[in-house]
Amino acid sequence: MSTSHADPSSILIVDDMEENLIAFEAVLGPLHQHLVRARSGEQALKAMLRQEFAVVLLDVRMPGMDGFETAANIKRLDQTKDVPIILVTGSEGGADHAYRGYAIGAADFIAKPVDPWVLRTKVNVFLDLYRKNRQLAVRTVTGDADRLTEITDRLSRIELLLRDRPDTDPPGLADRIAELERAVGTLLPDRTGTTR
Repeated sequence: MSTSHADPSSILIVDDMEENLIAFEAVLGPLHQHLVRARSGEQALKAMLRQEFAVVLLDVRMPGMDGFETAANIKRLDQTKDVPIILVTGSEGGADHAYRGYAIGAADFIAKPVDPWVLRTKVNVFLDLYRKNRQLAVRTVTGDADRLTEITDRLSRIELLLRDRPDTDPPGLADRIAELERAVGTLLPDRTGTTR
């Protein structure tokens, strides 16, 4: 398993029973990540709005807001909808729990009693995906910054051309401006919030 000790990610563990939280912390401890506890669905939602998590480990059976309701609420919020959820369920749920969980957006299931190796492996897969997505986002931002630098350089050259030329429409200026407008347009977000 590949884990990063230098830049730990956060994992949210949601269970209403203290002994289960302690057990999950003991199992996930060797991954050297930041473990955050929540004892209810309400606490889980508050925690998710306060910080970013790589994965959520969520017990299905809890008083009040159960795991299914909590997962559905997590998936409804723009800020948290992409966070993978591993539902922890007893053996009594069977196919009904699996269908219901996948229908609301759970990424995976694990049954009690939990096999420590299986749990660490599943969580580690989501940690790796989270890190790769973050690296990709950084590369995209860096690439955009490089493009903006290139555009700034081009604009500076055009400005120099305009200053040095007495005529108001030097040959090729309109083409250069159109090219720059297209380049800038690809970096600006469209109405859906994605880069064109």
